[in-house]
This record gives sequence, C-alpha cells and structure tokens, in this order.
Amino acid sequence: MYSIKAHAKINIFLKITGHENGYHTLLSRFMRLSNLYDTISFVPCKCDSFTIEGMDEIDTNSNTIYKAFVALNDHTGNLDLLDFFQHHKVVVEKNIPSLAGLGGGSSDAGAFLRLANKICNLQIDIPTLADIGSNVGADVPFFVYDYPMANVRGFGEIIEPFYEEPFEVELFFPAIGCNTTKVYNTFKSDLLCNITPEKYMHWANLNSKDIIAEACNNPEILNDLFGAALLAYPDLSKEAPKGWLFSGSGSTFFKPYDIISSKKGL
Repeated sequence: MYSIKAHAKINIFLKITGHENGYHTLLSRFMRLSNLYDTISFVPCKCDSFTIEGMDEIDTNSNTIYKAFVALNDHTGNLDLLDFFQHHKVVVEKNIPSLAGLGGGSSDAGAFLRLANKICNLQIDIPTLADIGSNVGADVPFFVYDYPMANVRGFGEIIEPFYEEPFEVELFFPAIGCNTTKVYNTFKSDLLCNITPEKYMHWANLNSKDIIAEACNNPEILNDLFGAALLAYPDLSKEAPKGWLFSGSGSTFFKPYDIISSKKGL
C-alpha cells in the first residue's frame, strides 16, 4: 500500500484582482495546515475501472481525484499508469470538511498527482504536473508544489513560495457550507465593480503577521470573498465569530493562536 497526506490550507488573505474570460484573477497567501489532512492510499485490488473508496457521496465523474487521473492519463498516455490502477484502488480517509474553504478537493487531487507520478515512475517535473493539475481546479497547482506557504496569483497557476514559518491556528466550522461557484458568482454580480487591487499588491511582500495585524479590525478587508459569502448565505453572519478571519470561499473561520489574540482580545 502507498499513502500520502493531502493537507488542508487557509487563505491568510485573498484579494480579487480582476475578471478575464469568465474567471476571476486573484492575489492570495496560502498556508498549508500541518494538522488537518486527508490520507490518499493506493491499495492492491483487481479493478475493472478506476475505483475510489471513502467518498461515496461524490459522483465519480465529479470527484477531483478521478479528474486528476483523467488529466494525467490524457497528458501521458502511459499504459503503466492504466495498468497500475487496474491492480490498485484509491482509498481516501476524509478529514477535511467539504464546502469549507480549506481546499480539500484540490488537495486530494494534488496529492494524487504527486503520488501517482512517483509510484508509476512517470518522471513528470513539478511545473508540468502543476499545469496538469490546473485542468482539474484553480487551487490544485498549490497542492502539487506542496509549499508550506506561497503567494498565489493569476487564475491560481502562478505559485511563488513565501519563506515564512507557518503558524498554528484555531478553526471554527459553521453549520453552513459555502458553494465556491455561488460565492464567486455573487462577487461578480455584486462586488466586482468595487475592487481596488492596487491598494493591496504590496501584501505579497509582507509577512502574514503584519498583514493580519493591519486588517484584524475589519476581517472583510483580508478576504474579498467574505462579503460575497455573506450576501450569498445571509445566515452566515449569525454564525461568524467576531474578529475571526474567513478562509477562501468559506465557510471556515480561523484565528491565529499567537499573533493577534493578546493584542486584540480575539
């Protein structure tokens, strides 16, 4: 059996910088969470078709792992890859909540690509593997590179490592899940005209502690999608803990343990 951890991430900040060809561009700081992850395993099994266990609630054709397999197969046409998954099934131990803004599906796809590349000896370099992953989802390249911290730009395909020590955070999971497409569509229809990305481009050069301290009195400044999520899911405002920070397209909130709690009473 072969296994790999698929870590969750949070967005320290997320600023929408524009909209092109039907997609939003962004500037964001991603941080990998060391203590929250799914586990992807390749387990010996004679399989008539590509088989995933542990995610029965998701249709196979919609599963990011299956999409990653298809994208990888389309790129390589490698018969050894097909043969391997006729003799192995994919087993997922799922711990990252869905619809939570933590990148669970994208992380699963990125981890799958890295493990399949290694085990099947495909010898694909990481930039190419990340490009393959971008066909699955905008966040997948970050998880292919597997940096602890990175600035992510464009449509999610530009990954720049940010050399800063990751820090521990506390997470809060509301009872409400946020659909990414719905949140982005709400942002496009109601908030896109209000963006001022030039005001925040310097954040890419600041450490996360300074950025959080700068914006902690107004969490909406850190994440442009927070306002869109509140519009799309009005009940989320009742669930949001005061002063906590919003990750991704939601609905998870996070609070750094040792950055602003002592100064701001969080």
